[in-house]
Amino acid sequence: MFSKSKRQPAPKPSRHEPPRQESPGQEQAAAPTPSPPDTRTEEHIPSMSKSKPPASTLSADLTITGNIVTSGDIQVEGTVEGDIRAHLLTIGESATIKGEVTADDVVINGRIIGRVRGLKVRLTSTARVEGDIIHKTIAIESGAHFEGSVQRQDDPLSTGRSAPRQPQPEAARKDGGDKTPSAAAPGQGRQEQAPQGSS
Repeated sequence: MFSKSKRQPAPKPSRHEPPRQESPGQEQAAAPTPSPPDTRTEEHIPSMSKSKPPASTLSADLTITGNIVTSGDIQVEGTVEGDIRAHLLTIGESATIKGEVTADDVVINGRIIGRVRGLKVRLTSTARVEGDIIHKTIAIESGAHFEGSVQRQDDPLSTGRSAPRQPQPEAARKDGGDKTPSAAAPGQGRQEQAPQGSS
């Protein structure tokens, strides 16, 4: 009885192995047992990468001129001159954005010069925003600087995608090409007619 008790503590230090018996064939079978922890680790890594990739980080020494579009998360510490579209956007304290920002979740610690659109928008105490904020929910901490208007919408992101700016220039081009200048732009037509009438 005492000998069995002494044999049981031996498997405890190697918790991954099943209880050993004295035959050498079974010890070899126990050798592949450490593989399952490796397999579990390999299985765990792909599940993490499929569910949510890590946030892309734009470092403080980086300046980007142009638009950024991703379905993932971005953390900006540098300068961006252009529009940003992301799932989760975090603006660091040292960051400056000059352009429109659109994301499901926006956390602003730095500076934005431009419009902000988001389902959830949060201005921390170090935030500086110069522009309008269109949101579903908003939180502004004490100490945040904000110049602009705040508008609540149930779906602020859909409004940003169907920008009314695009149809207006197209309509102006069609009107300008199909109609006379006075019909396309009444203000311009009056300016042209006033000099003609005074001549």
